[in-house]
Amino acid sequence: MSSPLLLHAESIAKSFSGVPALVDGSLALRAGTVHALCGGNGAGKSTLLNVLMGILKRDAGTIRMEGREVQFDDPHDALNAGVAIISQELEPVPDMSVAENIYLGREPRRRFGLIDHRAMREQAAELLESLGLNLAPDAKLGSLSIADMQMVEIARAISRDARVIIMDEPTSAIGERETELLFTAIERLKARGTGIIYVSHRMNELYRIADDYTIMRDGAYIESGAMADIDRRRLITTVLGKELDEEFAKFNAPGDNTLLEVDGYSRGSAFRDVSLHLKSGEILGIFGLMGSGRSEFLDALFGASPADQGEARLDGNNYRPCRPADAMRAGFAYVTEDRKGSGLVMDASIKRNVTLASIPEVARSGLISEPSENRATLPFVDKLQIKASSVDMPVKQMSGGNQQKVVLAKWLQTDPRILMLDEPTRGVDVGAKREIYAFMSEFARDDRAIIMTSSEIPEVLGMSDRVIVFRKGRVSGELSGDELTQENLVRLSS
Repeated sequence: MSSPLLLHAESIAKSFSGVPALVDGSLALRAGTVHALCGGNGAGKSTLLNVLMGILKRDAGTIRMEGREVQFDDPHDALNAGVAIISQELEPVPDMSVAENIYLGREPRRRFGLIDHRAMREQAAELLESLGLNLAPDAKLGSLSIADMQMVEIARAISRDARVIIMDEPTSAIGERETELLFTAIERLKARGTGIIYVSHRMNELYRIADDYTIMRDGAYIESGAMADIDRRRLITTVLGKELDEEFAKFNAPGDNTLLEVDGYSRGSAFRDVSLHLKSGEILGIFGLMGSGRSEFLDALFGASPADQGEARLDGNNYRPCRPADAMRAGFAYVTEDRKGSGLVMDASIKRNVTLASIPEVARSGLISEPSENRATLPFVDKLQIKASSVDMPVKQMSGGNQQKVVLAKWLQTDPRILMLDEPTRGVDVGAKREIYAFMSEFARDDRAIIMTSSEIPEVLGMSDRVIVFRKGRVSGELSGDELTQENLVRLSS
């Protein structure tokens, strides 16, 4: 480790109401390197990052920047010291432009303190072009996709010329092309001496871009070293604190019965002439790059944005949902890619979220019955191994993996036959991923099936019985058996 230390956090501790969230947060970041901060959900990573950014005040420990001890009382202090963060929890200002979001609070000024909008647009355009982003500086952020919003967030952090950039799940909402642009930007940042703390549950990314690693578990530092010196299996074992027999848990088998047939489905420019079928017992993967129409197709099947052409048949009968309630009555459930935006009510309890899609079953005389809520929720807490102090716990206090399980429990409560999963393990650690994979295999049995979209190629290959590939809104191919390879997925989707 020849590069000088840029940031050194040592023995950081933080408790909430007497309950320790972090007992020994330690990390040593070298200049011009990417440092992978690894750990399962609940390991204390986010708490450590929040302390480093001045969002939380530490109870104990020291932070040094280039050998000098620092104290960040708020994020403004951290930013002034050259520490910026790209958070997985996007906080855009939708009614403001791309340029205004990038330079919010740092707008170029003219005489008398007036904002120089022309200079701001020009600077934003130059920055976006340098990152390979085809985004208009004047575009309203609210009109952009989640992926483009994430890229604006990345551009904002890079624009600060920070010495340390924290990237917390930066690729969780972007596609392959945007990920490549981000990795190119990271290489440029490294070349000018910037240190990057990188958090991701995608192991392939860590092995591609990280130089060093630190592993945390149960709020404590476990070990650190060079990424080249730890193999994937030992990394997973150390993160979990136990051996993981296999990364995927697949034991379903497609049957002969056709549950769903789709013929010529189209909706404007989002997708066109999509035809496919779904067998009972099957996990059908849908793969495509960001903007390929895969999520929009699921929205149409669920009646959220109905198709304007084509036909669908469920058990041989005409199926044409005009709204989600129609799809739910027909036996569909839909876990969207944005669990916090459209899957959960973050301030509400576990039990309130679990029963959200089945309120009539837990209501008495128009009022929600708390005992009924408890009876409806507890079996799914056990079934999905949801870790929580009680079913009254607000979901905002839970890890990403447990939040995703609450969304699954909500839809299982409706007793669906076809479960649609859009990015089912986004932001979920490897241990919780395997639990979700086991649930998927168990669900896709008997007379039920799953349609899954995912941007993680290993997940698509590991869990799909068959894959429909989307490209620019159309089906470009179907893969199964020996044809189902990474090379074929990339070829058909590009």
